[in-house]
Parts: sequence; structure tokens; C-alpha cells
Amino acid sequence: MPEQCDPRPYDALLLLSFGGPEGPDDVVPFLENVTRGRGIPRERLKEVGQHYFLFGGVSPINAQNRSLLDALRKDFADHGLDLPVYWGNRNWAPYLTDTLRAMVRDGHRRIATLATSAYASYSGCRQYRENLADALTTLKAEGLAVPQVDKLRHYFNHPGFVRPMADGVLASLAALPEDVRDGAHLAFTTHSIPAAAADTSGTPADHTTDGAGGAYVAQHLDVARVIADAVREETGVDHPWHLVYQSRSGAPHIPWLEPDICDHLEEQHRQGVPAVVMAPIGFVSDHMEVKYDLDTEAAAKAAELGLPVARSATVGAAPRFAAAVRDLLLERAATERGRDPRRCALGALGASHDLCPVGCCPARTPRSAAAGADWTGPVAL
Repeated sequence: MPEQCDPRPYDALLLLSFGGPEGPDDVVPFLENVTRGRGIPRERLKEVGQHYFLFGGVSPINAQNRSLLDALRKDFADHGLDLPVYWGNRNWAPYLTDTLRAMVRDGHRRIATLATSAYASYSGCRQYRENLADALTTLKAEGLAVPQVDKLRHYFNHPGFVRPMADGVLASLAALPEDVRDGAHLAFTTHSIPAAAADTSGTPADHTTDGAGGAYVAQHLDVARVIADAVREETGVDHPWHLVYQSRSGAPHIPWLEPDICDHLEEQHRQGVPAVVMAPIGFVSDHMEVKYDLDTEAAAKAAELGLPVARSATVGAAPRFAAAVRDLLLERAATERGRDPRRCALGALGASHDLCPVGCCPARTPRSAAAGADWTGPVAL
């Protein structure tokens, strides 16, 4: 097998995602899974679920993951990479534990995992690792072989993730009326998280205590700069830009990252900005937060203001993103075999770590998390 296409020691890839309802009857049970342990009343969950009911109770995320699965399998086959790809979710079918159980019964013992979250944070990394730990503990309790599961590194600055988004911003600018195009502002959006969680995101060396937002904010800012620079090089226009947030939830007295996209649109309108491109760089695909918070809520705010807006595309199942996943997999496989592979990364931060260190993106209540330096749970059999 050629060295550049050798997945050893891995014998399978797991696509690990959030999950979403696929019909009206799924919405509240899905939200119960997401909020388990928080004591949120069922009636409140029905209110929260209105976003899903606007779309027939169907989240787009599962269909998008199926498309990504197809893209990964095609890319692997086209490049002679003989490795099966499975899919499991944290909060809806196919559930992670069920998928890992099937993988073990299919004979897989060394599994690489790609999470559909590109940046460092508790909810975007460690919580996935906690769910992996829970699933592995369940397999052990059932008497099944426990596989070794390794999570692939953060890919927020991999060219295969960033460059399709830059192309999306260029396409959105081109779609704006010519008389407002050159003056358009770029609003790079991502999911808001509690400020305290942002400050403790990433490795302990990344943590901040002054509200600067730790690795979560630093990584998004770095990607935004790369895309803004690419747009300037392509168009000759230096568009002003900001990192803004969306999809806030939780108690109003707890500080979350700001400004909110709708507040930002109002501010840009007050300043006389002629148009805005909303670029959801914090999201892998056009799931509910993108379809509702940007395409519905923010678009309505822009219409109310009379402010022309365009929303650029996420990477979804783009062939370049599938190729990036292959690159990440083979990079990690080579590292595990003692090689020193080329590690692709754009921007100033460089390639992220392979193994999450102790203290990385800590939970409010300490829980065991697999695929990290502090994993002390069941080991591979």
C-alpha cells in the first residue's frame, strides 16, 4: 500500500455529529436528549421546538450528514483508500453507542473519529469526547470488545475547510447589486457560547481570564482574517469585517459572546453600510442554526432595515472538504506509525494538537472524556 494512502493503524472512520429530528413527533424527544439533566419542562421544549416545526419538524443536519458520508466514501474510493465510514450522533438516531456497537461487531478495533465541529470549545470538542467515553463504557458493560477511538484534530484552519468558505463569500459578494458590492461589510458568524466557556476553551495555555474568549474566539478570528485576505486578493477590495455571534440560548443573566448578528445588522445600518455578507464560518453545514437564525431571523431583520444581505455557503459535502477529511485521517495515521507528516493549516495558529491535553476545554462538572490525555476509562481489548 502506498505510504501516502495508508490508513493503518485505523480500520474504520466514524463521522460523529449532533443529530436532529426527522419529523414533528421527533422534535420534543430530540430536545429532551439535548437538554438531559437540565430539568427543562416539556412545555418549554415545545416552545423551543417551534424553529423545527417551521421546517416540518425536520432538521436538515441528518440529510447533510448523509451527503457528507456519500462524499467521503466516494473520495476514499477514488483515491484507493479502502476504509469503511460509519455515522453516529450524540442526540438522535443513528445514536453513537449503537453505531460503535455495530462497528465492534463488524470487527473494528482502531477507529478514527471526525466530529462535525471544527473549533475548540467544551460543546464543540470535549462534550463529544464525553459521549464517546459513555459509549465505550456501555460497550464494556455489555461484554463487547472496547475499541481504541482517536478524535481527529481540529480542522478550522485546514485549506479544505477554509477555501470553500472563501469561495462562498466571493459568490455572495458577486450576487449583491453592483452599486453596493464594493462597500459591503463581511459579518463572520458562529455559535455564541457562554463567555466563561469561551475563556476556558482550548489547551490550558489558550485559556483567558479577561473575556478574550480563549481558543474559541482566537481560532474564529484567524479564519476570518484568512478569508478576508483571500477576498481582498481576489477582488482588490478591502472589505471591513467583524466576528459576530448567533443562536444564543440559556439564562439571560449569564454573559454570552456578543454581538448578536441581528444587533450587528442594526449597527451596520446605523453606520450607513450599504450591504452585508453573512458568512457562517462556525458551521460545517446548513443545519438549523443557519437555516433559522440566519436565513429566517437575520434575513427578516435585514429586510426590516432595508439592508441588502447575502448569506454565503458552508462547506457541507463539498469535494474539497471530503478531501480534507482524507488528509486529516492519513496525517493522523502516519503520526501513529511514527512518521512526521505534512500538516496543512492556513493562518497564524498552525495545525492543532492531535491529543487533547489535560485541562482542555474543561467541563463545569468533571466527567470522563475519551480520546484525550486524561482518558482513564476502559482500554481497547
